[in-house]
Amino acid sequence: MKKLHKIAAVIAASAMAFGMTASLNAAEVKAEDAQIKAGLICLHDENSTYDLNFINAFKEACEAQGLVEGETYFITTNIPEGQECYEEAMNMVDRGCNYVFADSFGHEDYMIEAAKEVPEVQFSHATGTKAHTEELDNYHNAFASIYEGRYMAGVAAGMKLNEMIAAGDITEDQAKMGYVGAYTYAEVISGYTSFYLGAKSVCPSVTMEVTFTGSWYDETKEKEGAQMLIDAGCVLISQHADSMGAPTACEAAGVPNVSYNGSTIAAAPNTFLVSSRINWAPYFTYCMDAITAGEAIDADWTGTLETGSVELTEVNEAVAAEGTADAIAEVQKKLSAGEVKVFDIDTFTVEGETLSSYLADVDTDADYTGDTEAISDGAFQESSFRSAPYFDVNIDGITLLDSAF
Repeated sequence: MKKLHKIAAVIAASAMAFGMTASLNAAEVKAEDAQIKAGLICLHDENSTYDLNFINAFKEACEAQGLVEGETYFITTNIPEGQECYEEAMNMVDRGCNYVFADSFGHEDYMIEAAKEVPEVQFSHATGTKAHTEELDNYHNAFASIYEGRYMAGVAAGMKLNEMIAAGDITEDQAKMGYVGAYTYAEVISGYTSFYLGAKSVCPSVTMEVTFTGSWYDETKEKEGAQMLIDAGCVLISQHADSMGAPTACEAAGVPNVSYNGSTIAAAPNTFLVSSRINWAPYFTYCMDAITAGEAIDADWTGTLETGSVELTEVNEAVAAEGTADAIAEVQKKLSAGEVKVFDIDTFTVEGETLSSYLADVDTDADYTGDTEAISDGAFQESSFRSAPYFDVNIDGITLLDSAF
């Protein structure tokens, strides 16, 4: 099977190089002069807010390049984090793709396998950790400084808590948030910690409880997790999980919600506050432009506020505290100027102590052994040593209700 895929890839690459039309696995290359043919591999489908965010960005970037879906760009959904990913990557190669992207953490090893098999094709992967150690010219990781977006969303949450305190709906010591996470991975820990620190920057008495589902997408578990947190006295809920479970639970209970990867206002008009997301279109455009120009793609690429990769939705003024949008805009300016650092070590403690040194697991190994000093210039330097998050510190004020995942 691998040999057949590789032969097909060579034929496809040759066909594109000479402007020829190749027929591979019955997929006809109709745009003879196209320099880019691109493929997107998704873990779930449009029902997942996470995957939908990639799908929309990929379509936007491809169509800006003049590509046509089903002809010069392809999207495949519901590809598990297993050997099926390798097979689908090679199917994309057989269609003539010279750029293939996969969107889920567990896809990484199979994308690397494909990259080694077909060195003439460029492969990229979201949230992965191994590109900088694999050192393959055609395999790349990408992520964004979404912790800055989470922090800003946290500011909106903290302002809502302050409004509830001022109205007498809760007391200061009742300012407890809940968070529905998928796994105890650094990506999730970095996300909920930055969200908490944003809230704490404006509401100093805030605490947070976190539960995990053991799945990126499980609407039932996410809804049950949110309801459990609400029943435990959490007065505002956020999430790092991909379904509408938590937002719908919040809407039913009348509890404010900060979602992820896009607005949920249509389903939760009375409780949705704001959402942060990574806009992947700048990265897709960067990669396709690099391929067209014959330039190298960064092994690790981190999108920022400046690249347009970190975004917040519009604030739901019907639910948010007065002045929230202006406050977020001001914080964004300070983040961009370096005046505010999300993981400033003076803003949190670990077991009552300032975190003055921490070895982060940047070079991935089976035991998750720390290998890189991450504290410098008064802050934990997230995204400085690779694109994917590596902040996995349990800070004071956040209680994990379970950590089996």
